[in-house]
Amino acid sequence: MSKKFSKLGVNAVFQESLADLEISVPTDIQVKTIPLILTAKKDIVALAKTGTGKTAAFGIPLLQLIDVDTKTIQAVILAPTRELGQQIYANLVSFAKHSPAISIASICGGTPIKPQIEKLKTTTHVVVATPGRLVDLIQKQAINIKNADYLVLDEADEMVTALKEDLDPIVKELPETRRTLLFTATMPGAIKQMVQNYLNKNVMHLEADMETIGHQGIDHQYVVVEPIEKLDVLLHFLHSREGEQGIIFCRTKAAVNKLAKNLAINKFSSGALHGSLTQAIRDRVMGQFREGGVSILIATDLASRGIDVKNISYVVNYHLPETFDLYVHRSGRTARAGANGLSLTILQKEELEDIPVFEKELGITFHKTKKADAASIEETNALLWAKKIFKTKPSRIVSDDFKNKIKTVFHHLTKEELIEKVLANYLDQTSSILPKEENPKKIKN
Repeated sequence: MSKKFSKLGVNAVFQESLADLEISVPTDIQVKTIPLILTAKKDIVALAKTGTGKTAAFGIPLLQLIDVDTKTIQAVILAPTRELGQQIYANLVSFAKHSPAISIASICGGTPIKPQIEKLKTTTHVVVATPGRLVDLIQKQAINIKNADYLVLDEADEMVTALKEDLDPIVKELPETRRTLLFTATMPGAIKQMVQNYLNKNVMHLEADMETIGHQGIDHQYVVVEPIEKLDVLLHFLHSREGEQGIIFCRTKAAVNKLAKNLAINKFSSGALHGSLTQAIRDRVMGQFREGGVSILIATDLASRGIDVKNISYVVNYHLPETFDLYVHRSGRTARAGANGLSLTILQKEELEDIPVFEKELGITFHKTKKADAASIEETNALLWAKKIFKTKPSRIVSDDFKNKIKTVFHHLTKEELIEKVLANYLDQTSSILPKEENPKKIKN
């Protein structure tokens, strides 16, 4: 058990759960938040980047404050997306492993509401919800939060639009004596207004080490390409990181679908994630990604929240994000749990002027990296072509007679000779990088 968590006021039961999760050293936001939630009575606004352990910062003390003898809902936690809600729910269940009397429910949108209604008929102490689904349940009179002591707004800056529509009916159901804990990675004007409207005037503001923790371990790089080169440069990069997990962010659903198709053609283990997919498909793709069955996730910014996968080694911004906040959320998917990671942005020349602006606003430094040269890209394309052939399943509709005719053409060749001839044929058909009269660089062995 960790004496460091003990000093923050975490009791032995939850220290044991943290030990099971191999969490022994509290992060900055946990050090600053846990004692305040346990002992203070004021509302809290906490500013901390993604990947800093915010769920444990509010989850551990809230669970410790639950009175299991009281059968009503005591804490309401709101999250911007079902993916993040499910992640928070899973973390809370892990934290409460040695406190089986604590009942936690996930009531997020995108899944059937009837099982959630049935769950709420039993004793429930903590609910993790998306705002829209919680309002639905309130309107159906299927949930009672009138005695809740705590309201948590997690990733509030990502929830601004939803909260504008749904927070009033939620707050109306809550007692005025509740404590509100607001966690956010950025502090736009809309969040400041929300603090004024919904939190107590003597709210406590705290901030994790925003200059270091939020970007710690992330190598921010960019590469400048011509539009026609963009896909080839990406494929070369992905080939160089084969065996690692990463996320590629696109601005639009159409771009995600197009890129996912190209990666599938080139036999990369990838999955697409965007808002037009059904919840069942999104859950399946996320499950495959978490379990390592899919190496690459291609996503819109829907997925920049709620993905807490430790082994994401890189993030690619296939399109530069539209806001500084989105860059923070995207890049924060890597370098989690103390690991290092890469955030690579693929730019076109006209976008290059945006880099100094991002650096100044976010307090980070981008490093320019050279794009792969023509010979390296040609080599990568040839290797991807070979991989496609290797993974192609034999055709069952070709007759044995026709197969024998083809075998007759090649039967004098050794395996090595056949490979050389097939490769030469591929290069004759695809190599357009150098003029025909020049001798291109030999592809490396």
